[in-house]
This record gives sequence, structure tokens and C-alpha cells, in this order.
Amino acid sequence: MEENLDKNNEINKEISDNFNKSNSEKIKEPKSEKVFNVDINKGNSEINSASKFVIKNEIDTPDKPITKPKKELPVEKKPFQEFINIHLIPSLIEEINQRGLEINNINLTNTNRPIAGDKCWVINCEIKDTCNFWLSFEKDDISSLKSISLSKPNQQPSIIESFLIDEKRITLKLIISRVLQRLNGQKLIGVN
Repeated sequence: MEENLDKNNEINKEISDNFNKSNSEKIKEPKSEKVFNVDINKGNSEINSASKFVIKNEIDTPDKPITKPKKELPVEKKPFQEFINIHLIPSLIEEINQRGLEINNINLTNTNRPIAGDKCWVINCEIKDTCNFWLSFEKDDISSLKSISLSKPNQQPSIIESFLIDEKRITLKLIISRVLQRLNGQKLIGVN
């Protein structure tokens, strides 16, 4: 009986040691199993069955941290020139081409704003046999003050208009739709 108690105490001590060890430090061993054969009723003649205890060291292997997938930065939050050159200009070209028009030239430059003459970022677009427009940004930020100027082909613009001044949130789709709205409002594209 004492021998059984000693074995049970030994098993309990090993279980306790493993538990305490795994709680106090991360063990970098692979998962393992320890099997103990214990005769729990050695002195009892009626029930003489050997019981098998299996102890799994599941907490020995460190858990891999679960990483959340990085959210893609909205295009409007990207650097100004990246937003304009990679997103806005190609989208404008696509929208204008869908209306059966052809763009001769479109570019972004840091130059003098038409009519006002102050230095700012200007998207200059020439639509073949239709019109020219200049979309100006006061700073290299899509939320900065903006203006638009329009003209017929081979003419200089004569009016500068504020652009998206009341909008709190500037998006790619909003800029494109308002440019097209201005061109359509002047009967330069489509039918009014």
C-alpha cells in the first residue's frame, strides 16, 4: 500500500512540476505524452486492475500569435502623388473613355494655377476635340483647397471655380463624379 502511495505521490509531483513549469516559462519542446502504468489496488484481491494514466504535455509548445490581416490603406489616405498618379488619373481616363471621348494629354505638375497664377499642384487634361480642364490643389493634400477651370479646345480658361469646398470627406469617386458633372454642366461632354 505504501508503494502505491509512493507511486501516486511521484505521479502527482511530476504532474504538479509539469504544470508549474509550463505556467512559469514557455517550453519549446514538441508535444509529448508520458504513460504511467499504476496498479491502484495492488493489495485488494477482488479488484486487481492496472490503470493507465496518460499525461499530455500540450502546454509545452508555445502558441503562435494570431496576427490580424493588415487592412489595406484607403486610396484617399495614400501619399498625394501616389493617389493622383496611380488612382485618380487612371480612373479619370477610364471614365472619360467610357463616354466615347479620347484624352490627348493628362498630367500632374507643380505649376502656376490658370488665371490665378499662384503655384500649386495642377492636373491638366486635354480631351480631344472637346475641352481642356485644370483641376488644382493648393497643397499636396487632396483635402486642401481645390479649384477647377475649363475651356474649349485651343483656348485659355477664363473662369476659375472652387471645387468640393463643402465636402468633409473627399473620395476618389467624389472627385471623378464632380469633374464629370462640371464638364457636363458646361455641355462639354454628354447632353445636359
